[in-house]
Amino acid sequence: MRKQYSILIIPISIIVHLLIINTCFYYYNKEIFFTSWQIIYINISWLILSYFTDIYNFTRYTKVPKILKQLFYQFIIFSLFYFTYYALADINLNARRQVKYLVSIFLGIVLFRAIYLYALRKYRLEGYNFRNVVIIGEGQGVNNLTDFFDTRKDFGYRYKGYFSDKKSKNNNYLGKIQECFNFIVKNNIDEIYCSTTSLTTDQVKRFIIFADKNVKIIKFVPDSKDLFNKMKLEYYGFVPVLSIRKLPFENPLIRAYKRLFDIAFSLTVILAVLSWLTPILFILVKLESKGNLFFSQTREGLKGKPFKCYKYRSMGINSQADKIQATKNDTRVTKIGAILRKTSIDELPQFFNVFLGDMSVVGPRPHMISQSDLFRGIVDKYMVRHFVKPGVTGLAQVKGCRGEIVTDTDIINRVKYDIFYIENWSFFLDLKIIYLTIKNAIKGEEKAY
Repeated sequence: MRKQYSILIIPISIIVHLLIINTCFYYYNKEIFFTSWQIIYINISWLILSYFTDIYNFTRYTKVPKILKQLFYQFIIFSLFYFTYYALADINLNARRQVKYLVSIFLGIVLFRAIYLYALRKYRLEGYNFRNVVIIGEGQGVNNLTDFFDTRKDFGYRYKGYFSDKKSKNNNYLGKIQECFNFIVKNNIDEIYCSTTSLTTDQVKRFIIFADKNVKIIKFVPDSKDLFNKMKLEYYGFVPVLSIRKLPFENPLIRAYKRLFDIAFSLTVILAVLSWLTPILFILVKLESKGNLFFSQTREGLKGKPFKCYKYRSMGINSQADKIQATKNDTRVTKIGAILRKTSIDELPQFFNVFLGDMSVVGPRPHMISQSDLFRGIVDKYMVRHFVKPGVTGLAQVKGCRGEIVTDTDIINRVKYDIFYIENWSFFLDLKIIYLTIKNAIKGEEKAY
């Protein structure tokens, strides 16, 4: 009962997805269902696109956000192919009906995938579709993996124990490394996880040869997550080279997409909000204090390049504006300025920066030059945040890491969130950050002063 349903997991997904696609098409287009070549085009398009988007390549440990991202990309591209057919065939269509059809497909497939994944995990908890695994060696990475196997039974891994040349009274200890080979064969072990710090080069080679001969899956567990987590293998000719960090924004298509989104979003804000808000604030700000409505400050942007960052002026004119960050109960902040800062309205002119290309809607917040000069000597990996354009809002800000930096911990936590965003960017993460930013602005933030 261990593996008999494994080969059916992907075929079942494909069949049900096509069933949803065709059923919805019949519901919305009964009159042409049996007479049009379009139904063939739709099915073939879906299958071809699924190969390139990799939506059926999911494992028992694949995270839900990744699955949703793949489905979203598949849906967007499929929609373009769908309407392209009408354009090329010069067919009149009811656009509203076709949009409903596409939305129904997306919702139906997402619902099925959610139910399917839930059912699979329940099925594995019942003791089916599992993998027998052992661990070779010891270390922090091994300890973390052991905890994962013990706590996530729904993933279907049956952890048998570990082998190590360091003797242990641990109940999971199975013996020395040399003794593992017979155990693996006799106990039908499916996957072998080896600690990279516990094995010599010769031992690693022996395990690889053993796994190949006995048709076992072998994987390696590093102790240093920071070092290995984002490594990318590339080939220079026939020479394998590991790069330490693989960033989503290295992909030209992702950069192009993010730039198009920035232009569309910033232009919407400029036309729909700033066009009428600016004249009102001009009057209010001028009534309370002398000076311009807009305030510009030099900050560090992409790759540390300085740029002029725009804001609505929230302080009285002072000589320290470019040097000292606003603090709680700062006497420089005007009454109207306090409201602007509390609601983050003072940051809205930065959408001009976004439109001009100096900033992005979402990204690490840009710091003053004086702050960057200070923090780069205090915080490890501080400059990594400059691999991307700074943002009007960011992950660190919606997680509460904003406002005055009082201790080193404040900036360290902020940088950790920034780096996580840079290394794990997704369209859904951007949307979530934008949503949380709007929500926090409406509520008013405690540290916004």
